Amino acid sequence: MNTAVKDPILKVEHLSMKFGGLIAVGDLSFEARRGEITALIGPNGAGKTTVFNCITGFYKPSEGMITMTSKDGSKFLLERLPDFQIPAKAHVARTFQNIRLFSGMTVFENLLVAQHNALQKASGFTVLGLLGGGGYKKANKAARDLAVHWLEKADLMDRADDPAGDLSYGAQRRLEIARAMCTKPELLCLDEPAAGLNPKESLALNSLLNYIKGTGTSILLIEHDMSVVMQISDHVVVLEYGRKISDGDPAHVKSDPKVIAAYLGVDDEEISDVLVEVGDGHVIEQLDGTPDPEHGPSPSSSMMAGLVMDTIEHPDEGLVSVSDGAYKADWIKPSTKPAAAKPAARKTTKRAAAKPAPKAAKLVDAPAAKPAAKAGAKPAPGAAKPVAAAKPDDLTLIKGIGPVNARKLRDHGVTTFAQIAAWKRADIVNAEKYLEFDGRIDREDWKGQARQLATGKGAAAKKGGRG
Repeated sequence: MNTAVKDPILKVEHLSMKFGGLIAVGDLSFEARRGEITALIGPNGAGKTTVFNCITGFYKPSEGMITMTSKDGSKFLLERLPDFQIPAKAHVARTFQNIRLFSGMTVFENLLVAQHNALQKASGFTVLGLLGGGGYKKANKAARDLAVHWLEKADLMDRADDPAGDLSYGAQRRLEIARAMCTKPELLCLDEPAAGLNPKESLALNSLLNYIKGTGTSILLIEHDMSVVMQISDHVVVLEYGRKISDGDPAHVKSDPKVIAAYLGVDDEEISDVLVEVGDGHVIEQLDGTPDPEHGPSPSSSMMAGLVMDTIEHPDEGLVSVSDGAYKADWIKPSTKPAAAKPAARKTTKRAAAKPAPKAAKLVDAPAAKPAAKAGAKPAPGAAKPVAAAKPDDLTLIKGIGPVNARKLRDHGVTTFAQIAAWKRADIVNAEKYLEFDGRIDREDWKGQARQLATGKGAAAKKGGRG
């Protein structure tokens, strides 16, 4: 990696994004340097895509400043630009987690569409194009040449005339990146480009991204595939619960104890074991205390007010506010034993066999199941017949709920069709934010599906919804 200090192409200063009482991103500051690949990583729900949406104009930040510096020295405050001017004036392009190609168009046409601004201008908004003006012919040839160039670099030249929807998943990912490059961006933002790729496709993606970096285009990358991140990134920023917990080169981040605890994704009761094995006990000592104030908001800020906070550390205590020490990494207390000694297992874990399962915190306001009647108790005159606690339903029968989201809902006490069927508008909004959806619950009519399944009137939906 080039160790020379480069000027920043993107500077994010004290960025915060609030959704009602939820602070998805809190006081985030980092820089992406020109000509480098900067990776933004962290567990699910860390706020990575929210940061991208703020940079590219889909969201207007609640606080903070995002400065884009062009090659000619021009500076743009992205939080003040209308969303359509960010790619046109600041030359920022992006891709999405879900592929958004024009599947009915050919591969080649998808790359021409990305150049519509230049072609429209050259055609005089249709008139000169119809008359075959010389300026339009020149622009049309340049657009086709650029499309051919990126088809070759994405290894898609032999599929140029095929519908984009006929490509394999990995090829569609490369086509989406090639289409973004046809806009001639100075900063390319990629949201999980390696998601769903096999090892061979990941290698092809690495080669394409390294080539793009060589052209002088800077890359800001969200990725969960560490084989991609560690191989190609020059700079890595790690988020957890909307706050920066680490910032540096891949070697530094990979050995950072806070990243090890937050990003490995191990069960709560296994964190102590993993940290001792990795850090020989010294790691745990580093994790004690509150987070570095330079890596997050002030102690008075509430990072997850009202939604997910109840399951971070106290799932059996209902809704509680998150303190600065609520990171998984900060659950570990300083060890008083020798480095080689194994710390005692946490007394309160979700899987503790000695105690009954803790009461799940509620994600939304939903009717709770009535408790079973006590043995030998007689019902009061006129009282309804006591019912047993509701048996959990298979939530994956609802189209759109996969195993991962079903587990997340169960963690918050949502276990039956009746609960989802009873959701109010505020419940749906909270669930959308927690699951990081964008209108999907209404679009797929989870309430209607749940109502039919709860009453037994609806046909069983297909399993395997997206997680």
